[in-house]
Amino acid sequence: MNAATSAAEENRKYKILLVEDDTQITRVLKLELEHEGYEVDTAADGLSGLEKALKEPDLVVLDLMLPKLDGLEVAARVRAKSRVPIIMLTAKDRIPDRVAGLDRGADDYVVKPFSIEELLARIRARLRDRDPHENVLTVKDLVMDRDRHEVTRAGQAIHLTAKEYALLEYLLLHRNKVHSRDELFNGVWGSDFLGDSNLIDVYIRYLRGKIDDPFSDKLVQTVRGVGYALKD
Repeated sequence: MNAATSAAEENRKYKILLVEDDTQITRVLKLELEHEGYEVDTAADGLSGLEKALKEPDLVVLDLMLPKLDGLEVAARVRAKSRVPIIMLTAKDRIPDRVAGLDRGADDYVVKPFSIEELLARIRARLRDRDPHENVLTVKDLVMDRDRHEVTRAGQAIHLTAKEYALLEYLLLHRNKVHSRDELFNGVWGSDFLGDSNLIDVYIRYLRGKIDDPFSDKLVQTVRGVGYALKD
């Protein structure tokens, strides 16, 4: 068994939803993704894409400009109910457009035209972050149920914004590892997001205010001169 065959068999457990109204792009991407071993479903408009996305595929590749319901609205409605990874595709490469997509719930952003190798790499990265066999993440008495999109600590419900949730999810998935601000920034906001990594300090403060400050045992640790970690 060669490496390509092994990778394809490994990827076959993942189902990707491709929401794209350009039939040529859909055809090419579907062929490429299936060649990599992914199971691929498609939707040609925002309404059908939303319906299928809420059935919990492993990842959604979502075009921004869609008929019936645009990609921003689809992302926002999906994110309100699910943590399925969303990679947004768009021809708009202005920073405000990227910010809008990420703020509405997208996890990553790929600008057309793009190479299939880049998209495949981003898909692999997002699927690594969401292990389908690890949908309940815990550290001590903190529990994140990724299927229900719920967080509790000591049995108390913790209400988080989309980005607070994404940051906590990243820390839980990589618990006991110290992350630099740049690592957290790229892992949560995406490598294409052009902003100040000091934003991490702001969101760490928000997160601590909800999961640490009301409790005696503090979970988010600062490693001076390095970054942050969530430790058992």
